[in-house]
Amino acid sequence: FGNAASTKERVTAADATLGLEGLARDISYAARQLRRSPGFALTAILTLALGIGANVVVFGVVNSLILRPLNVANANRLFEVVQKQEGSDSQSYPDFIAYRARSAAFSDMAAYRIGTSALSSGGSAQQAWDYEVSGNYFDMLGVQPTLGRLFHSSDEQGPNSAPYLVLSDSLWRTHFNADPRVIGTTVDLNKHPFTIIGVAPKTFHGTELFFWPEFWVPIVNEEQIEGYSFLEQRKDRGIFLLGTLKPGVTPGQAADNLNAIARQLAKDYPTWEDSLAARLAKPGLGGDTLAEPVRAFLTAIMLLALLVLVAACANLAGVFAARASDRTRELAIRLSIGSTRWRILRQLLTEAVLISVIGGAVGTFFAVALLDALGRWQPIAEFPVHITAVADAHVYGIAFLLALVGGILPGLLPARQVWRTDAMQAMKGSAITPGLLRRLTMRDLLLGVQIAVCALLVTASLVSLRGMERSLHVPIGFTPQGVMLAETDMHMAGYSDDSAFPIQRRLIEDFARIPGVTAVGSIDSTPLQGMSNTVPVFHEGTTDLHPSNSVMSVHSFVVSPGYLQSAKTRLLAGRGFTWADGPTTPKVVLINQTFAREMFGSSPAVGRQFLGGAKSLYEIVGVIEDGKYDSLTEEQGAAMLLPLAQSKNGNTTLVVRSQLPPADVAAALNRVLKSIDSSLPLTLRPWQDALALVLFPARIATAALGVMGLLAAMLAVTGVFGMATYSVSKRMRE
Repeated sequence: FGNAASTKERVTAADATLGLEGLARDISYAARQLRRSPGFALTAILTLALGIGANVVVFGVVNSLILRPLNVANANRLFEVVQKQEGSDSQSYPDFIAYRARSAAFSDMAAYRIGTSALSSGGSAQQAWDYEVSGNYFDMLGVQPTLGRLFHSSDEQGPNSAPYLVLSDSLWRTHFNADPRVIGTTVDLNKHPFTIIGVAPKTFHGTELFFWPEFWVPIVNEEQIEGYSFLEQRKDRGIFLLGTLKPGVTPGQAADNLNAIARQLAKDYPTWEDSLAARLAKPGLGGDTLAEPVRAFLTAIMLLALLVLVAACANLAGVFAARASDRTRELAIRLSIGSTRWRILRQLLTEAVLISVIGGAVGTFFAVALLDALGRWQPIAEFPVHITAVADAHVYGIAFLLALVGGILPGLLPARQVWRTDAMQAMKGSAITPGLLRRLTMRDLLLGVQIAVCALLVTASLVSLRGMERSLHVPIGFTPQGVMLAETDMHMAGYSDDSAFPIQRRLIEDFARIPGVTAVGSIDSTPLQGMSNTVPVFHEGTTDLHPSNSVMSVHSFVVSPGYLQSAKTRLLAGRGFTWADGPTTPKVVLINQTFAREMFGSSPAVGRQFLGGAKSLYEIVGVIEDGKYDSLTEEQGAAMLLPLAQSKNGNTTLVVRSQLPPADVAAALNRVLKSIDSSLPLTLRPWQDALALVLFPARIATAALGVMGLLAAMLAVTGVFGMATYSVSKRMRE
């Protein structure tokens, strides 16, 4: 076997136990080195923690909203059925019935819609958000109750046949004090009795990731809740469809099956179904409405977070290179007394891995805490909107991977330096060598990368801030400053659209008498709330009212006299509405500039007529300025205003302009309301606060980019500081 001593050393070196002991010694030595250089250790750990923490937070949100399916049964086979046209995500209830009965691609289909109701129990009423769902909704999703039972398809026996209610866990705990005796009790929804039959599990928040309902009710009882019936209305597409694919069926095959059904429906119901076409979308983000913007935004933020990690790694690489340069004499001595270069490199990598593990643990700890806070945060008080973010095994796995990569790659930078170290030259203490010049050039490159990333992220954050600031000053067609919104739904107090009109008029007239109030009007849905109604319009004389023959689809609002003055919407031509524009007079309408231009070109619009979707002939009595109706970034769209007396609607938002402080206005409005109908729920808030929902995406984007820019700036500053400190230390003798 050759030399006996050499053979013994080779055999001993192959022993796994001794190898682990050697690794333990490396870790112990690395820990002693870090304790000996606390400044280096703290800088490296915090640098890595910043980069990893930012990426873990962003990935946690991406994982929860995009990568991870809904927490329901057969989530991978669950799809939302949306219209083929981008942005058209809802269906009609008759279409849902036809799809469910005729489709061979789905094992089951369920329907749901989001709404609000006045929930009354124990003599007090509150506005609550609900899901109106088909009877098979819970069964299809495999949801089991925490308490009581859930409703099923067998409970549905026609309209208003299932007055049952299932509470969410949060509403059960906050409103009913988690009392198990609540099962079987009766509460009022919009003054109609409903029996509480169960409580949903704590982990189930419906089938929209952002929107958490407070209770569920059967959709067959929607007439009691909404005040009107859409169960037989094919033109009323206001519900969302979910379906579970049969095993072995692809989404493409299912879409083809649905479109074959749609073509048959177009033959059976040519008036409304000629444009019906279906495709499948991933559920949880409201189809196209939120899915594409959320995916694009999170992808961009993820890329920026990776850039922050790149800046952190560049910073860390510079720190490691500087430390290796400072330890050149130590490494030379170890080489001269017999250590191998691989052994020294392994020791340096052990130090890098130890730093990466500590830095990754610190970054992950704060990232998980932030994700937990995001999950409990409700950014808009008026809406049950939550940013679902949960740290699961995927999040921890990514954190571990990033920690290793972020620590090992910078730790490899000194490898070339170790491999080319001249022990004799190093022990002589030469001030500057050609190798050192090369190392300084590498450090300069790393510093340049940090500053470039910093410049990119800081510029992006400033551009975002400037964009948001400009979006707040674009013409939106109304002036929210100095206006209090009093929002209510007359259906919640048991009024129909016809019986609600006298109360609406009385509210407007009595509010106008409050001292300090300068103007009062009403609108069925305030602009920039994402809930405007769109209708097709046709040229006068059109006989075929298929949607394909329409001139355009326009935003439609129902307003009262006084709305233009209270909203400060400019009337450019003609007149506004009066109470004389009633059901017995010809139908009149106000249109905006875009409507007038698209319909009549450069000809005057006042006095002209056009057809609405149901062969209603409207006479244009005025033209108002253009505005924003769904979002601040939308293209300029056409809009029309209908008079309240001719298009009665129970959805009511009173627009009260006053010079009084908001608190005084709110108190006065409450007093007037109680004198008219104390059972009518009223939500009071300044109009500027009501814009929080439409401004939320811009504010989130600005905050995220600002944080990324700040992190990159901190890393660039520490990189410059480290470079300057190292240069000074090397020139102390000079």
